[in-house]
Amino acid sequence: MARGEYGNFVDNLRLYVRGGTGGMALPRLGGHGGNGGNVWVVAIMNMTLKKIKDKYPLKRFVGGSGANSSVRALKGDKGKDEEILAPVGITVTSDDGRILGELNAEGDRVLVAKGGSGGTPYFPFEPKKGQVKHIRLDLKLIADLGLVGFPNAGKSSLLTALSNATPQIANYAFTTLRPEIGKIAYPDYKQISVADLPGLIEGAHLNRGMGHKFLKHVERTKQLLFVVDVGGFQLASKTPFRSAFEAVQLLTKELELYKEELVSKPALLVVNKMDLPEAEDKLEELKEQLQNPEEFTNLLPDDMIPKNFITFRHVVPISALNGFGVDHLKSCIRLSLDEYAAMETSAVHQEKLQALRQQSHECFGNEDKISLSSGVGRTQ
Repeated sequence: MARGEYGNFVDNLRLYVRGGTGGMALPRLGGHGGNGGNVWVVAIMNMTLKKIKDKYPLKRFVGGSGANSSVRALKGDKGKDEEILAPVGITVTSDDGRILGELNAEGDRVLVAKGGSGGTPYFPFEPKKGQVKHIRLDLKLIADLGLVGFPNAGKSSLLTALSNATPQIANYAFTTLRPEIGKIAYPDYKQISVADLPGLIEGAHLNRGMGHKFLKHVERTKQLLFVVDVGGFQLASKTPFRSAFEAVQLLTKELELYKEELVSKPALLVVNKMDLPEAEDKLEELKEQLQNPEEFTNLLPDDMIPKNFITFRHVVPISALNGFGVDHLKSCIRLSLDEYAAMETSAVHQEKLQALRQQSHECFGNEDKISLSSGVGRTQ
C-alpha cells in the first residue's frame, strides 16, 4: 500500500510544483518582462486528496510564463497563477519536513512556488526561472471529537448510534480501515462532528498497525472520546488479555508516546457493551480503579504506565447494540464541548483585557513623562 493511503482514503500526497518563468525584457526600449505565475495551494470544501491524485496523475503543477516585453506593451503581463485546490485540514510541507503553511478554513491559501522575475533594464535582460520544489500535502482531519479505542471496542457501532455515518461494521478486529466522519444532530440544529479512526494496537506509537496514520488525525480534534469494552479485550490468541482499566491506560500511553500534549486534551470515557453478562460489576470495578489508578499500576507492563493519568470529564456506560445510554452520552458530549468553548472564550477575553490594561498603563506612563518634561521646561 502506498504511503498515505489506506482503503480508498488518501491522507498524504507528494506533488511537483514550479513557478512560471519570467518574460524577456526589450533592451532597446528598456522594457520589462512580466513575472512568472506563482503556484498556490487553496482550501475549498468537498475536496479530497484522492480527487487530486485521480485528476492529476502526473502530480505536476506549473505557473504560467510571464509575457515578453514588446513595442506594444513595454511591461509584459504577469504569468497566470496555478491553484491546487485542496481540502481543509491540510498541512503543506517541503520534502525536508519544513512547514510551509496550513489550510484550516475554506479560502486559506499557501504560496508554494514563486514565479521568476521578468527581465529588466537594471539587471541582465534575461528573465529568471521560477522556484522548483516537491511539496507534501498532509491531511489531518478536523473534528470536534476523535474516537480512541482498540480494535473491536465498538467505535463504529457507536458512531452509527450517535450520528448519520454508516461505517462498515463486522465482528472482527479491524473494522475501520479508513477514517469516518459522522455528525451528531441536536434538536436546536447544533451539529457536532465525530471522527472514527482506525483502531490502535499496542505499539501504535512505533507505527505498528495503523500507527501514525491514526495518531496524526487525533491532533486536530478538540476532545477525545475513549471507547473501551467493559469486558476487556484481546487482539489475538498470542496477545495478552487486557481489562477495561488496562485498555484505558494503554491507550493513554500510546497517545503520550506519540505526542505528549495529546493527553492534555479534554476527554470522555465511553464504556461500551453494557448488554453483556456481569457488565454492571465490571463497570463498578473500573470506576473504582479510575478513582485511584496509581494503586493498580501493577496490572500494566512497566514501560506502558502513563506519566499522567487522564481524569475523564464524564464516564458514560452504554450499549451501542441496543441504544442504552446513547442519548445520555449525546448530552454529555454537548455539555463538555460547550464548557470547553466557554473556557476558551473566557481565556481570549482575559488576554484582550490584559492587553488593554497594558496599553492603558503605557499611555498613562507616557502622559507622566510628558507632564514631567513640561514641568521642567516651566522651571527653566
